[in-house]
Amino acid sequence: MTEKTGGRKRRLLKNVLAAVLVLGAVGGGVAYTAVTVDGADRTMPTVAWAEPTATATPGDPAAGIGRGRASTPLSKLLLPVPSGYELGADIAGYGNDTELAGRDAAALLKQQGKGVYGKQRRAYEKRIDSLGIQGMAMRSYATYDADLHVEVLVLRMKNRKMVREFFQMRKDLSETLELPKGPKVKDHTKNAACYLLPEPEEGDSEERAAQLRSMTCSAYDGEVMLTVTAIGAGPLDEKAVAELVEQQLGHIESPGEYV
Repeated sequence: MTEKTGGRKRRLLKNVLAAVLVLGAVGGGVAYTAVTVDGADRTMPTVAWAEPTATATPGDPAAGIGRGRASTPLSKLLLPVPSGYELGADIAGYGNDTELAGRDAAALLKQQGKGVYGKQRRAYEKRIDSLGIQGMAMRSYATYDADLHVEVLVLRMKNRKMVREFFQMRKDLSETLELPKGPKVKDHTKNAACYLLPEPEEGDSEERAAQLRSMTCSAYDGEVMLTVTAIGAGPLDEKAVAELVEQQLGHIESPGEYV
């Protein structure tokens, strides 16, 4: 294997593992990974997500409420759409503001390991099963100018110990992958961490500048695990994403404070 081929394979593996790391970035996160791996199509437009669909589905008890539904205990934990944002694009065909039961949530997360095979894939799926996922609420947000798209997932698990261990595992994996650290989340340096996903490596400077950037943040509170994935045109507004994570954690701690 030549040095060039080996380098390409290492970069590809790094991006696949990063995709697995994002656990739940099932919409834009996958789109981002698709354009960072070697050999991907570089002609895609800067904005890769669909137009926001802020209208709730028929029969939804939150119909007409543009800040998001709050009809179940889990959905109430999601941050209502803050100032400067609107509901974003659909997440994996499930809509932009929805909730999944534990079994469905676990199955959806397992799909994110489709780029890994053999023992690694089985270990990944076994890890998902061990989490004891009881449910997952998802909501996407988009800035009015569509420069930033954020997916927020709230996972409820069986016990707090498992949540803390999973959070630490994701941090350790990020360090192993040597992902650049993102901004700190104010007042949550111990229970939140953000990392930047790999930068585009091919094309000239103008082509790289036009491609998407992404950052993923993990956090926890009690038996709740939080995943926030942001995708946007470079330079990514990392500060705005960290502030959104801070607001989301504050809302979980004190529902109603950010309503």
